[in-house]
Amino acid sequence: MHKHLAILAAASLLATGAIAQQAPANPDAKTPAVSSPNSAPNPGAPAAGANSFTEGQAKSRIEDKGFTNVSALRKDDAGVWRGTAMQGGKTVNVSVDFQGNVVAN
Repeated sequence: MHKHLAILAAASLLATGAIAQQAPANPDAKTPAVSSPNSAPNPGAPAAGANSFTEGQAKSRIEDKGFTNVSALRKDDAGVWRGTAMQGGKTVNVSVDFQGNVVAN
């Protein structure tokens, strides 16, 4: 019984060491996985990727950036939410990527 516990403890310590040595999910700490509403968009935004934002969440992120009348939001094949909104009295195309970056074009 003690032998089995010793083997389990040793295996546990080895596994913990292996996990601690893995590379971080995001090697560039300046580029978060999900941007905050006040952060600038990543230079490559909108980035393609599996987007888990709902339509309502995407709309809220766009509105948090100062856009109004957000409409026609659709998720494209690249996982980017795209639609239109008002900014400065003009209609603009807007997008929200999987990181939460809001981009107007």
